[in-house]
Amino acid sequence: MRHKLQQRLQEAVDELCSRSLLPADSQPEIKVERTRDPAHGDFATNLALVLAKAAGQRPRDLAEAIIGALPATPDIERVEVAGPGFINFHLAPGAYHQVVEQVLTAGDDYGRSDLGGGRPVQVEFVSANPTGPLHVGHGRGAAYGATVADLLAAVGYRVHREYYVNDAGRQMDILATSVWLRYLELAGETLSFPSNGYQGDYVWDIAATVHRNRGDAWRHPAAEVFADIPADAPEGDKEAHIDALIDRARTLLGAEPYREIFDLALNSILANIRQDLHAFGVDYDEWFSERSLTESGAVQQALDRLQAAGHLYEKNGALWFRSSDFGDEKDRVVVRDNGQTTYFASDIAYHMNKLERGYDRVIDVWGADHHGYVPRVKAALRALGDDPDRLDVLLVQFAILYRGGERVQMSTRSGEFVTLRELRQEVGRDAARFFYVMRKCEQHLDFDLDLAKSQSADNPVYYIQYAHARIASVMNQLAERGLSWDRAEGAAHLHLLHESHETGLMVAISRYPEVVEAAALLHEPHQLAHYLRELANQFHTYYNAHQFLVEEAGLRNARLNLIAAVRQVIANGLGLLGVSAPDSM
Repeated sequence: MRHKLQQRLQEAVDELCSRSLLPADSQPEIKVERTRDPAHGDFATNLALVLAKAAGQRPRDLAEAIIGALPATPDIERVEVAGPGFINFHLAPGAYHQVVEQVLTAGDDYGRSDLGGGRPVQVEFVSANPTGPLHVGHGRGAAYGATVADLLAAVGYRVHREYYVNDAGRQMDILATSVWLRYLELAGETLSFPSNGYQGDYVWDIAATVHRNRGDAWRHPAAEVFADIPADAPEGDKEAHIDALIDRARTLLGAEPYREIFDLALNSILANIRQDLHAFGVDYDEWFSERSLTESGAVQQALDRLQAAGHLYEKNGALWFRSSDFGDEKDRVVVRDNGQTTYFASDIAYHMNKLERGYDRVIDVWGADHHGYVPRVKAALRALGDDPDRLDVLLVQFAILYRGGERVQMSTRSGEFVTLRELRQEVGRDAARFFYVMRKCEQHLDFDLDLAKSQSADNPVYYIQYAHARIASVMNQLAERGLSWDRAEGAAHLHLLHESHETGLMVAISRYPEVVEAAALLHEPHQLAHYLRELANQFHTYYNAHQFLVEEAGLRNARLNLIAAVRQVIANGLGLLGVSAPDSM
């Protein structure tokens, strides 16, 4: 209805322009908002206030002229001027009756639109280093990113979902070396495992596969492995210790065996990540390899472009990017003094590649701990001559788990963490997906495991799903009572729905497309989650106050039409959040 009113107002503006009551070039952004107080009508616009100066009229006088130029429509009962020049619209009851039929006719498509016009948008999310299983922190980014992508697709954007696989770089070398050291232990060597190595059970599992495949062929004495290696923490430097062990692994193993261990660890963990995300209802159009950027020459191409533009310089044997010239707090290394390119160099090439693929907008979903990385990436895009405003970075705070009122402690490197798979198995996919998007992404999320598993009105996802199941139960009772649902008769008797609960529900379902649009454009899935909870609450209140299967056929079918529309909206909304809509619970 909001879009219809905007269209009517545009027609009124065009009419006033044709009569020279407004400048001929008047093309205002017409905003129509729902009123907070029903006494002020259903919708309001500040259009007269916006145009008054250009028109040379008092806002209230211009508001009256706009009202006079509005095309007649049966959906509007009356229009009035309020305050300094607001225009308030009071809708006719029939306008909301039409919404019920619109929902039932559109079905799964209700709430979808072509607002995005098919413009291409890329959403890259999760992109966790494949150095271990996904944990509950990654889960929030997965749920949020997937929902943002689905919302954008629902309003007409052509969305490309992408996972950036960090299959190169130091962390992967630490993983490969950790696997080899565990392999040595399985082969009978006694050693002191590095404090900075990956210590989860999954490392043992990969090492066991190496040992099954290769036996003791890649065994080297621990004394040889650790000879002249810098001391580990706390006596020494843990970073220098692990880096030296990486170099030793490469030397003792040789290129091909080291690459075999590296790739086995990568592919094993990546397969696990794919499986977990798919089971979580998250799938991608593309898994983009960081290694491919180097192999294709894209990293060097990006550095060459920056060099040619005068944005790189040498210092202490390293190559630096002048990111401070573009708003970053300091300059950044892109090539280390040992000739190795940095993660940042790969990220520059990756984002250059993204924009070269022709997306109107590129959306990155990152953990909130990466907030300092945003200005340097945008600085690089500006230095490359690209438009940094085409990149939106959405920062997601990690979730903190609570069980029995106590915080669940986690440490990724030590292997002491709750995996996404464990969370899904404990609370279910539906509760996990919903709880993750209940708050704004930049807000901390306290995830109450006990609440997520409870079957009570306090558990929002259960409460919403129960509303859907209750409506399905009502429909199932029809046959038991020898009745049937006559939708056509219900449509003809919607005027009988004048109870406050019924009016409230019709207004609520009419708001759904607006909620989807706002949630998509603002990247705020929590708006949809809150809306569904409010809608479920209104339905439960209606259910407790009135009988649906009444004797009077016209009223019965009208009420069945209404609750069927409510069920459809709940199912559509939950679907966009990646949550099921069960018919029984």
